Amino acid sequence: MRTVAIACQGGGSHTAFTGGVLQRLLADDDHRVVALSGTSGGAVCALLAWYGLLTGGAVEAGRLLERFWEANAATTLSGKLANAWLVGLARLEGRVSLPTVSPYLYPDVAGPAFTDLLTDHVDVDRLARLQESPPEDQPLLLVGAVDVLSGDFRAFSSRRGEITVNAVLASAAVPLLFRAVEERGRLYWDGLFSQNPPVRELPDAGPEEIWVVRINPRARATEPRSVGDIADRRNELAGNLSLGQELYGIRKVNDWVDRLGPPYRRIEVREITLDLDLDLPSKLDRSPAFLRRLFDAGREQADAFLAGLPG
Repeated sequence: MRTVAIACQGGGSHTAFTGGVLQRLLADDDHRVVALSGTSGGAVCALLAWYGLLTGGAVEAGRLLERFWEANAATTLSGKLANAWLVGLARLEGRVSLPTVSPYLYPDVAGPAFTDLLTDHVDVDRLARLQESPPEDQPLLLVGAVDVLSGDFRAFSSRRGEITVNAVLASAAVPLLFRAVEERGRLYWDGLFSQNPPVRELPDAGPEEIWVVRINPRARATEPRSVGDIADRRNELAGNLSLGQELYGIRKVNDWVDRLGPPYRRIEVREITLDLDLDLPSKLDRSPAFLRRLFDAGREQADAFLAGLPG
């Protein structure tokens, strides 16, 4: 049975795709997950998968992932109106210059709402207990964020008892939408500015393979020319920058291992990439049909990925 670490890239609502991917991957018993990592929306999915695995196995993990994305959908009239306004405003901003408002100039709504949503699915006391003297074979969980003031990258680790709902909020705190999040005496922003997602620490868990769930595509077929298309591609490239650096480190070590030979062992890196043609504003879209489409696409791509693995 191969041992794997799964790294989940961030990307707002697009990470509903990651939820579907994880649900399908965890249901397969031909491999054992030894680590999960994530940033932003990827951190949410990694947390739910990890927590579900430890409290009820793969079935519970899959249930939590699906329930979370169903609960995150804009289903009330006010929610639908707010979602349409936010996505529409983001698309308009790609065409004309609009004033930007600091999240410190209005009541903090996003942070508490996000926290409430997570605590509906994760018991904070049980989450803490899972990190107290964990057994050696317990999967590792890493959550990426960036220290606003020092600029240091931070990977909160379950092995150090650092995974809290607030740490996941810090990983998802997109500037201009969220205020900076205080955790352990430091202020943090979205992990998209640091490790997206954390990868370099995953070999510590001893995986034979690292599977990356990539939200931002590596390549595009045509030149972006409109303001909206340019913004889309800029966001994709920025989101992939740190991941490229993290994977380069793994591949460089693999080159050394290939030269040294036994007893050293290389770590295979494989990717599952969201292949739908989506724009940047859709990362804010919480419409139920859109999130369901992404979740189902994740399951389908994970199914194809598993079918294509070498025996």
